[in-house]
Formats: sequence, C-alpha cells, structure tokens
Amino acid sequence: MADVARAAGVSRTAVSFVLNERDDVMIPEATRDRIHRAATDLGYRRNAAAQALAKQSSGLFGLVTEIVTSPFAVDVIRGAQQRAWEEQRFLLIAPSEDEQAVEAFAIEKLLEQRVEGILLAATWHRAITVPDAARELPCVLVNCYDEAGELPSVVPDEVSGGRRAASALIEAGHERIGHVTLTEGIPAQVGRLEGFRAELAESGRSLADDLIRLGDGTAESGYLGGRELLERADRPTAIFCGNDRIAMGVYDAAKELGLSIPGDLSVVGFDNQEILAAYLRPGLTTVALPFAEMGSVGVSTLASLTAGRPIADMRVEIDCPLHARSSVGPVIP
Repeated sequence: MADVARAAGVSRTAVSFVLNERDDVMIPEATRDRIHRAATDLGYRRNAAAQALAKQSSGLFGLVTEIVTSPFAVDVIRGAQQRAWEEQRFLLIAPSEDEQAVEAFAIEKLLEQRVEGILLAATWHRAITVPDAARELPCVLVNCYDEAGELPSVVPDEVSGGRRAASALIEAGHERIGHVTLTEGIPAQVGRLEGFRAELAESGRSLADDLIRLGDGTAESGYLGGRELLERADRPTAIFCGNDRIAMGVYDAAKELGLSIPGDLSVVGFDNQEILAAYLRPGLTTVALPFAEMGSVGVSTLASLTAGRPIADMRVEIDCPLHARSSVGPVIP
C-alpha cells in the first residue's frame, strides 16, 4: 500500500480507503481513479485472509459433493456458481468421492478457509447423514435431505417428473404401457412411479402390475426388463424407463426383437443425461433432472440464511421438465 501511495502521490490512508471501497469518505473521483491505476500498474492484490479476519466476513461459500466426476456435475456447479456471482459470493468446491472420511476432511478444510456457509450436494436423490462440522455454519442440502428435516434441502420434484412422462405417452394415444423401475424404495423410484400412475389415472388409464419390471438403474436391467415385456404376445406399445440408462437397455432389447422406435414402441426416459439421451437413435424423449436450478436455488437459500433472512420453505422441490425428442410416436393400429 505504501508503494501504491507513492505512485499515486497520496497518503496510505487514502489508498486504504479507496482499495477497501469506503464510500463514506470524501475522496475526489479523480484521486480514486489515480489510486486504482497505480494499484493495477503495480499488480496490487488485497489480502483476502486479512480482510476476512478484519471484517469477520469472507464472502466465500463451500460446495462439498461427490458428483464432480458425474455427468451432472457441470450443471450443479454452473448453477451454483452463477448464483454465487449474483450474490457477490465466491464458491469453493471440495470433492468428497462419496466417502464419509473424505467428506469430513473436505468440510474441515472449507471451515479453515472461513467459508460463511456450506452446500452439500449428492449425485442421486436420497437421505444423507450430515457431518457435525457442517452444522457449525448455515448448511443447505442439494439433491438430498436429512431424515429429521433439520436442514433446508433442495430436491427434484420426482412426482411432477413422472406426471410429465405419462403425459407425453397419453398425448400420443398409448393405453398399454410398461415400466422398468429404478431400485425399489429410493425417493426417485417412489416419486416417479407415483406421478406416472396419478397422471394415467386422471386420463382414465392405469399401469398394470404385470407390465412393471424391477430394474436397478443400469442398462442391463433395462435390457432384461424390456426383453421380458416385449416378448409378450400382448406387449406394451410404450415403456416408461426409470432413467436414461434403463432406456438404453430397452432400445437394445427392441432392436434385437426387430421392433422399431417409435414405430412399434415408444420410449420415455428420465434424467436427460445428455451423453445418452441426445445421442441414442432415435433421440430419447426424457424428463430432465434440474441440476443447474437446484444448485442455483441452493446458493440463494444459503445466501438468505447467512444474511439472517427467513426462508419460506425448509424443503424446496424443483420442477422436472420434459425434453421431447424422437422416441415417442402415435400408436399404430
């Protein structure tokens, strides 16, 4: 700061006021500009750690997640980072690799950086155990929740997503519809099936129990379940798949049996996993998980908590939109 003061021909006090953005001090605009130019020319950077200590505010949020290597990681981080910029915050990202010990270590490291709040994001919608250290600060859960409901959470509206999948098939005139599920009992499986059944019921249709096959989220389970459904004499004209990987397996089963999509069979997936959905042939109609929006809402919620503002809901459910491509067609008599 002494170097900047000499270069600008002003006092160190004036430099301090200007570089710390003190607007309550009367310093001419021309002098402020001269100080900023001198600081730029000399490569001056403020000491963030010292500033955080002085202000008791770092402007940092931490994001702890095991999804940095998943297909959805970019969307979560993009949504969270964009919202953090808007809130004039900076996001520190720490991978946890879905290991409790690593997660606890990541949180401790973020606390050492004096983050003001923490986001915990999961790769799939589920209940998690929140480390005690994360509770020392405002904490928001993204794509997950704690069983006791003690912390705010932002999760996908699985039920609305199931409804949108059913609506796409109803509009195409399908009556006999099969379903290959995710692992039984997880929130995504329960919610998607609930919404799918509800939308069918409101249109006077139903999902027959004998047209449901249990899957586990893999393409292999989609292939096996799809093969069983499509080898029936009274095979369904459409299949709703618990996720896009299951849909990929159903595509393989249909191809082996000489069935065309969507001519002989319509298929709807879930997740909108771009690396699959957009590049299957034909392109897969699927319901998208709103990862970017969940990241954004998570940061917005955290900003409210750290500012002492009340939040409207402890649990926020984000709508899952349908992405229509080419895998759904009308029923051919």
